[in-house]
Order: sequence, then C-alpha cells, then structure tokens
Amino acid sequence: MEDSPASPPAPAPPRPERGSGRRAVEARAKALAEWRRIDLRPLETALIRSDRRVGDVLPSILGRIRIDHRQSEAQIVEVWKRVIDPCITAHARPVSLAKGTLFVAVDSSVWLSEIVRYHRREILERLQLAAGKDLIQRISFRIG
Repeated sequence: MEDSPASPPAPAPPRPERGSGRRAVEARAKALAEWRRIDLRPLETALIRSDRRVGDVLPSILGRIRIDHRQSEAQIVEVWKRVIDPCITAHARPVSLAKGTLFVAVDSSVWLSEIVRYHRREILERLQLAAGKDLIQRISFRIG
C-alpha cells in the first residue's frame, strides 16, 4: 500500500466560554476595576451609543426650541408688513408674542398716542383676520 498524504487534523469544535452570563461580565468588570485601581464602568456605560430614530427624537427637540412659537412670530411680522398701513409700519414694529398678546414697539410718544387712539382696533381686527383670533387676542403698544 502506498502512503496517502496525511490530512490536517479537523479543528476542534468551539468551546463555550466559561461563565458567559451576566455574572461573568460583572465579575470581569469588578476584577479589572480592582486591578486598575479605578472603576471605569460608569465611563464605559456613558460611551455606549444609543441609536434612536430621528422621528422619535425630533418632536422633543422642536418642543424644546419652541419652533411653533418662533414660526408664528415670523408669520406675524410678514402679516404686519402686508396688512397694516405703511405709515404705521414705518413707526411701529411687532416685537414679541406672549400668551395671545402682541407687543409692538413704537418709535415716539406722538405715534404711540396716534396709534392707540385711532388705529388700535383696526390693527387688531386686521391681524386677527389674517393670523387668527386664537393667535392674537390683544395688542400692547410701548415706546421702544
């Protein structure tokens, strides 16, 4: 009989890791902390990425930066320029909106008196018609 070339030995089947459960992981981390003389588990936990979908995160972010409020303020500025008399817009400008009250800065006391006496109701009606009664309920004029 002729010698056949020897085939390499078959690889050994993989052995299950000893103590591959949660206790083993905790014991390993504890042993490393003792060996290093510092416990890095909180830092390692903080570095773990927590991937989340944009659709899950976006509503809370938009809520925190109050995007809907800023959008309505920008809308009011555009409505102000479009529906209010240019003579008034030359001397008064909307500053902010809070709890249904639109705050408007007027450049002089003469114009403040003119607007409050003769144009306040007309301005409020036009803004409510264009932007909505629930958005603008009152107007407060101030020198500024």
